[in-house]
Amino acid sequence: MSASPDKMGKPVEKAEKPAKPKSARRRSREIALQGLYEWLVSGTDAGVIDAHMREQEGFDKADRAHFDALLHGCIAEASDLDGVLGKFVDRKTTELSPVEHGVLMIGAYELKHCIDIPYKVAINEAVELAKSFGGTDGHKYVNGVLDKAAADLRPAEVQAASKGHKGR
Repeated sequence: MSASPDKMGKPVEKAEKPAKPKSARRRSREIALQGLYEWLVSGTDAGVIDAHMREQEGFDKADRAHFDALLHGCIAEASDLDGVLGKFVDRKTTELSPVEHGVLMIGAYELKHCIDIPYKVAINEAVELAKSFGGTDGHKYVNGVLDKAAADLRPAEVQAASKGHKGR
């Protein structure tokens, strides 16, 4: 409970909202990001990173298949994903902070391969990762880059969504 003053200046107790439990996919993204960070910074072998990430608290509540796809897919396709991102970033991807780079790789991977995830959800999830782990305004950068990447990777879905908004 927290107290904030009412109109008369007296403290009024307000119930704080309980944190919404994280989805298994959100957990898998967070843990995959930690693994990608380690890979980007140290170049450690993917198998070693995978084993390390599976020991992290909360891994048992993660979507293991999605974690595997993200961690191993992003590492295996790093140069392709950087090629996609390179069209929309303002510097070389190697000059990005490892957190933003990892978040962008996850977002681009999901846009490219996880067609079951709507593009707006993939972008929003990446933005949330950037808010949780990145710099102060990193989420704005991630949003802008992935918004442009979505138009490139999923043009029909993006066009359909923009047509739906114009008709209102």
